[in-house]
Amino acid sequence: MKLNCVAIDDEPLALELLSKFIEQTSFLNLIGKFSNAIEALGFINQYEVHLAFMDIQMPDLSGMELARVLDGKKNSDKTRIIFATAYHQFAIEGYKVEALDYLLKPYSYEDFLNAATKAFSYFEKQEQTKTESTADPATPEYIFLKVEYQLVKVMLKDIAYVEAYKDYVKVHFLSKPNPLLSLTSLKSMEELLPSDKFMRVHRSYIVALDHIDSVSKNVIQIGKNHLTVSDNYKEAFLEFMSRWMN
Repeated sequence: MKLNCVAIDDEPLALELLSKFIEQTSFLNLIGKFSNAIEALGFINQYEVHLAFMDIQMPDLSGMELARVLDGKKNSDKTRIIFATAYHQFAIEGYKVEALDYLLKPYSYEDFLNAATKAFSYFEKQEQTKTESTADPATPEYIFLKVEYQLVKVMLKDIAYVEAYKDYVKVHFLSKPNPLLSLTSLKSMEELLPSDKFMRVHRSYIVALDHIDSVSKNVIQIGKNHLTVSDNYKEAFLEFMSRWMN
């Protein structure tokens, strides 16, 4: 598997170094290099680009603005980003647009290779997930969640409930005392989790239906945790409860 890549930097020497590093990496395929982010966006919209290595501070359209545009693409095959910049203060913003990594200039080929390898692992897992989903339409056994700059495998049967927490979600487990913190929304988690196993019962909670221990009025108990069913979700939950009791 080779990843189609573009290099984007308005500094000629930086662009040449980035292109050189891409070309000497066996699993990367350089298909375009640009000194202008607007031109790069037009190219990415026309061709299959897996990975964009790019600077942040650029005229007309910054790398961060381009990343936000790419992050808003609805399909699952959207181009992923690795930033290569001299500005460390943008690291948090890079995390929010789900950049796969953040190279701080001046970086070595070893630094570059580490970031590229991480990206390759990401796409390899994505491909594996697609293959398994095509081969077996049954309910998946696990999902991958982004935690810092890595993808973490989470077994569905171990999830007790999911809680909204600012710009993140906390995934609470049956087998572990501490929750996992992932930069995603509760809505995204609701779409990701199988609906026959998980149900949203509150603006802040998704519960694992198999792990409900008891229900009292509008309160669900899972282990030692008591979670409220809000009015907006009560009807769907009561319908589930009526099937459960039959």
